[in-house]
Amino acid sequence: MNTVIFRTLAPLIVAIMLVFSMYICLRGHNEPGGGFIGGLIAAASIGVFGMASGVATVRRALRVDPIAIAGFGVVLAGFSGLLSLFTGSPFMTSIWLYVPLGDSNIPLSTPLFFDLGVYCVVFGTLSAIALSLESDREEDL
Repeated sequence: MNTVIFRTLAPLIVAIMLVFSMYICLRGHNEPGGGFIGGLIAAASIGVFGMASGVATVRRALRVDPIAIAGFGVVLAGFSGLLSLFTGSPFMTSIWLYVPLGDSNIPLSTPLFFDLGVYCVVFGTLSAIALSLESDREEDL
C-alpha cells in the first residue's frame, strides 16, 4: 500500500491521530478514555506512518527508541503510585495539587501521571512491535 495518495495523506492522518490520542488520554479521568486507549491510537498512527514512509523514516522522526519510551512510562506510572506512600496513604491513593494560573486553578493529580505513564508504555511497546513487523516485511520485499 505505497501509493502516492497514501504517502501524501499519511502525515496529515498521523498528526490528527496523535492529537486525538492525547485528547482521549487527557479526558480519561471524567469520561471514557485514558492512557491505554490513547496509547493504542498513537501506536496505530505510527503504524500508518511506517506503512507510508518506511521504518527508517519513522525511527528518525521518533528520535527516541520506542522501548525507552515504554520504560519511561513504567517508571512514571510506578512513581505516581509511590507518591501516596509519602503522605501515609495506601499505595495508589490519589493526590491532587491545584496550581494557580491566571484566574483559574489547574488541577494536577497522580491519576493524570499514571495515565500518562500507561500512555507511554502502550505507545512505546506497540510502536516497537509495529516497527519490527514492518522492518521484517520490508526485508521480505
